[in-house]
Amino acid sequence: MSKCEQCIIKQFNSLKALTKDELVRISGCKTSKKVKKGEVIFEEGDVLNGVYCVKDGICKLTKLSANGKDQIVKMVVKGDLLGQRSIVSEERSNLQATALNDMEVCFIPKSEILADLHKNPDFTFDVLKDMAKDLKEADDVIVNMAQKSVRQRLAETLIYIHNSFGVNPDGTLSVLLSREDFANIVGTATESAIRVLSQFKKDGLISTTGKQIKILDINGLSRVE
Repeated sequence: MSKCEQCIIKQFNSLKALTKDELVRISGCKTSKKVKKGEVIFEEGDVLNGVYCVKDGICKLTKLSANGKDQIVKMVVKGDLLGQRSIVSEERSNLQATALNDMEVCFIPKSEILADLHKNPDFTFDVLKDMAKDLKEADDVIVNMAQKSVRQRLAETLIYIHNSFGVNPDGTLSVLLSREDFANIVGTATESAIRVLSQFKKDGLISTTGKQIKILDINGLSRVE
């Protein structure tokens, strides 16, 4: 198990603001865990007794809507922290976290995070900045849902996945999502997402092999209306 003070992952989140002594203390009480693809890390409504630092892999954060469908709120990648908002607000989790591929996460107890929030203003400020960024992204999602078509939202999702997570050696998107996942990201019915993806394929913007998607014309996708 790697030591927090030597782990490069901390450079991608607010843990980078902790002192070496604080990181050594956290390293002594954290636990590492392997999470299999499809496994739930925590559920909506759970009481979180700490935060998860994503050491490897990708997970989706979802919210169950009134009609029983999951809305994908965000995809969390290597270097991100999970659960810090619930720790600060002392509320149950508002979202569910599910692994999209095999993951490795480190769990840091709530007591350790709260101690550093009280003692280290740089750490507290970085946590606040992360929360402010999440709020901005949530604002953007609300505006996009109201003002952009399903075609635009789906095209932007494909571009986001391509730019953020890269591609496999064969050029297909490295993050494998089901058609239902795509629908849950853009806020539409699965049938509509399938229909739009088929049209993108017909227009020569993408190609598909099973669930795998390859972007053929990223500039064309950016011009979708």
